Amino acid sequence: MDNRVYIFDTTLRDGEQVPGCQLNTIEKIEVARQLEKLGVDVIEAGFPISSPGDFNSVVEISKAVDRPIICALTRAVKKDIEVAAEALKFAKRGRIHTGIGTSEYHIYSKLNSNPDAIIERAVEAVKYARRFVDDVEFYAEDAGRSDNEYLARVVEAVIKAGATVINIPDTTGYCLPSEYGEKIAYLINNVSNMDKAILSTHCHNDLGMATANTLAGVTNGARQVEVTINGLGERAGNTALEEVVMAMRCHKNLDFITQIDTKEIIKTSKLVSTLMRMPVQANKAIVGRNAFSHSSGIHQDGVLKNRETYEIIDPADVGVKESSIVLTARSGRAALKHRLQILGYEIEGKELDDIYEQFLVLADSKKDVADEDLEALAGSEHAKQERNIKLERLQVISGLSTIPTATVSINFNGDVFTETASGNGPVDAAYTAIKSLVKRKVHLEEYLVQAITRGSDDLGKVHVQVEHKGKTFYGYAANTDIVTASAEAFLDAISKIG
Repeated sequence: MDNRVYIFDTTLRDGEQVPGCQLNTIEKIEVARQLEKLGVDVIEAGFPISSPGDFNSVVEISKAVDRPIICALTRAVKKDIEVAAEALKFAKRGRIHTGIGTSEYHIYSKLNSNPDAIIERAVEAVKYARRFVDDVEFYAEDAGRSDNEYLARVVEAVIKAGATVINIPDTTGYCLPSEYGEKIAYLINNVSNMDKAILSTHCHNDLGMATANTLAGVTNGARQVEVTINGLGERAGNTALEEVVMAMRCHKNLDFITQIDTKEIIKTSKLVSTLMRMPVQANKAIVGRNAFSHSSGIHQDGVLKNRETYEIIDPADVGVKESSIVLTARSGRAALKHRLQILGYEIEGKELDDIYEQFLVLADSKKDVADEDLEALAGSEHAKQERNIKLERLQVISGLSTIPTATVSINFNGDVFTETASGNGPVDAAYTAIKSLVKRKVHLEEYLVQAITRGSDDLGKVHVQVEHKGKTFYGYAANTDIVTASAEAFLDAISKIG
């Protein structure tokens, strides 16, 4: 059997069904272009008959991307199929995705029908879709809870009618990996014309087994996986693209091939998270903030000696520059020494032991041990003096009917310089003015705001991460005015560039 696995991304259809994650057409096009860059084979762009917005999104995405197949979802209803075909008219390669429920829950309760009538409707829908496109995917909704013998009858009938891909959804996330794998194997072995179509997985995460079920499906013969970025989707979500792709990549003995450029994974994850306003949990596999972070002293020591001691994935393979050694009260001497070396301090022996004891006392008293804290512990005269770049004055104009504008004055070793700039918001305007003043090419990689106190007069802490000539620098600041804190944190990071 061919070992090529096709990646069907449904972030823009199933993923967008998460409450509060709806995108406009321009945002969908931006995501679709990044998905094309990522290397997905199929983009499910929407459910055209559901709304004018979904219809228009399928039309515009079809125009905007060239390589992936553009797929449109329908029910087994002629009008749905006609509208989908119209939405796909600009697609270089279009696919209609039609289907119907096949479990007893759907046949008798939802559809008020019977098994034979369902097969007739399924066949009719596939035949009708084939009038418009050559590529028709059929979904057997709630296949996870469908009887395997009946499911095989449905699959054989729709392939005979012209379906090119057969989707076996675990719609409710009910299956165990062994059950789902056996279901795929059953269809491979009992559908006489199965060689004329590709079996596809579509697993939900209600019991936390979407990725495991998907991999079980692939190892038993499925050759398309339906996934979303960051595992977005209704209820507990869908199978996460990044988890399936990297699992197959790590387990080379599986010998599965995809066309995914894994170095684009983090970039894609961040784009989707930002546009859909859905933060990624810190401990999320592959793309979470802590996925490549180490705070335990034992782990830190092992990673510093050999990354593979505690990491099965090279961070660079998914677009992360390097592992993060986070200094906490659980960190050991090796991690402290490593961080001090990055800051320019070569400290050994008793001096390192003395600093480590002081570090543990400090780490017990605060959550974040910043570079300035370490410089102070190392006795740096630089840490005892004021930075040579200081925010002297900041004035921001912002509002609904006003272009955000910031006037920033910076003190460089006693000389004050002023710049005014506009931006997408007050913080962006301030950062644009600062970059113009410092005349350094820096790229803002991360911006995080945290409330330190509660109430309307919150003290807010801002953490920024900037990149300059391939190196990363961090900045911190706290202020009741979050724009001021943002500017000071940005300057703090820049001042460390040297």
